[in-house]
Amino acid sequence: MGRSDKILAMIVSLRHLLGWIFSIVSSPENLILENLALRQQLLALRAKRPQRRLTARHKLFWVMLRKVWSGWRNPLILVTPRTVTGWHRAGFRLYWKWLSRARQRGGRKPVSKEIRTLIFLMVAENPTWGAPRIHGELLKLGFHLSEATVSRWLRRIPRTPDPANRWLIFLKNHRESIAAMNFFTVPTLTFGVLYCFFVMAHDRRKILCFNVTRNPNAPWIVQQLREAWSYAPAHGFLLFDHDSKFGRDVVSAVKEMGSRPTRTAFRSPWQNGIAERWVGSCRRDLLDHVDRPE
Repeated sequence: MGRSDKILAMIVSLRHLLGWIFSIVSSPENLILENLALRQQLLALRAKRPQRRLTARHKLFWVMLRKVWSGWRNPLILVTPRTVTGWHRAGFRLYWKWLSRARQRGGRKPVSKEIRTLIFLMVAENPTWGAPRIHGELLKLGFHLSEATVSRWLRRIPRTPDPANRWLIFLKNHRESIAAMNFFTVPTLTFGVLYCFFVMAHDRRKILCFNVTRNPNAPWIVQQLREAWSYAPAHGFLLFDHDSKFGRDVVSAVKEMGSRPTRTAFRSPWQNGIAERWVGSCRRDLLDHVDRPE
């Protein structure tokens, strides 16, 4: 006798024992439902494929029996009552999922794929454009949709986490109208310090002004800027860092010359990379090969 035959014999004996006990105190309706539940489990055990004893039909049977009979837990042998409750919840979720898909979608009209592709293309070619600008361009092309809709689709576009790309795009687009100023120090043989000041144009890497001083201050810097643009109009943008020497007087003088002062971020020399590279070249090619007397 195999193991499955022994289990079947035990279930049959238990069925007869339970039937004899409950027949004394139970009503005919409960006996009918109990016999039905036990027969269903016996059929599941006699299936040809034991690994799939409980099919969807068996699960549906126990879910329905749970709804119509309060004593459904008593004859349950193959699984636990918690498993039957899980089947019921899974069927509930499946029903509402099917119902939500079957209903007709309401609300505003969805954005077509053509408009979405056009929005993504505008953002890729113009990273500095925001929702108002893109919305205006779409209206000019004859696409009528709200600015909030454009903003919602802009949030779905994957953005690069590195802010350096936007700064590099700014430098590339305004190269001809950008100049940069900066200081670098040179130690002397007598342990003094010389402050070298320069102004450089970004378009041709031309040095517009270069001078050296021991005591840099705001009036001296303003005078150097005037000499840098003495015979030509000032550039549209002037880059410089957060050095304390570039105070309010220097910023005001830059604005009076018609240039727009633009400070780089804190501890970000790469934002003024052209000037920083020139300082490195000046040190390697010149200052490292000569003596620097007092």
